[in-house]
Amino acid sequence: MKALAAMLQRGLDERVAPLLRLEVLHAGQPVISLGNAAPDCVFDVASLTKVMCTTALVLRGGLSLAAPLRSLLPEAQVDATVEDLLFHRSGLPAWAPFFARGPEVLAQVLATPAGPRGAAVYSDLGFILLGAAMEASAGAPLDALYAAQVGLGGFRRLSRRLPVPTHLAPTGDERPRPPAPGQEGLWSLATSPSSPGEVDDDNAFAMDGVSGHAGLFATAAEVARFGQAVLERRFDPASPWAPDAATPGSTRALGFDTPSPEGASCGQRFGRAGPAGAIGHLGFTGTSLWVDLDRQLVVALLTNRVAYGRTNTRIRAFRPLVHDAVLDALGL
Repeated sequence: MKALAAMLQRGLDERVAPLLRLEVLHAGQPVISLGNAAPDCVFDVASLTKVMCTTALVLRGGLSLAAPLRSLLPEAQVDATVEDLLFHRSGLPAWAPFFARGPEVLAQVLATPAGPRGAAVYSDLGFILLGAAMEASAGAPLDALYAAQVGLGGFRRLSRRLPVPTHLAPTGDERPRPPAPGQEGLWSLATSPSSPGEVDDDNAFAMDGVSGHAGLFATAAEVARFGQAVLERRFDPASPWAPDAATPGSTRALGFDTPSPEGASCGQRFGRAGPAGAIGHLGFTGTSLWVDLDRQLVVALLTNRVAYGRTNTRIRAFRPLVHDAVLDALGL
């Protein structure tokens, strides 16, 4: 355990992120709790929203996987099923700066046509549409559905101006956020100060902080508890978790990802202990959840790496090392 603690401290010293928290569960029991962030520190978990909220609600029976999106959102330009969107195989693009084009983000996403299929393209747009489809089907806001059916962490709907938690991991101080690598020159807007507790994602911010792709805030313990709920089959697909067999080369399972053959963000040993493998997801702000199904192991690693700037990508090399060190510390 000392070696793992020393690794986390090196990550802090080398400016991977200013704050981090690691929570690990094994066979349903907490076995590791480390980091310089307080245990009750609340992080913007970014795209972990895709699994903790949107995927979880679908798998709780909120939507049929075979349902055409247009049966729920007739104005959608993409011809896809709920399952297509969960597998990221709809042909929709990955991302666009909708916030810079006007306040009606959902209307813009609905009007976006899909391109040709054939490969998995990780898409924020698909999960914005899934969140809206869930709301249309249930007749209730997404954050209310999440609170009633999942309830680990929560959205911070900006119009409610929720109190800022005592311990909150900051992600930025201006709106819109600076472009991420590869987004340079895509918009030109004057910046304004950003208040603590605002969602980092600008498209989610324009949607009042609640969307199917981003918006959740949670502690590392809450993220780990969600991973345990997955192990306990509270959110379970009809067939075992596995990469999408219909899309060659895809590592995408329903809503989740699975370890890449090379360069996996969970390291090269995680998910390799048996036939069930592992599922997980990353969040842009520097967060991750990985669940080793054979080892019954949950690893939630939350950081605010974007507080050092969006070009800070040290987490990419650091995260796999942490997962390898967790396995070493537990002798697994």
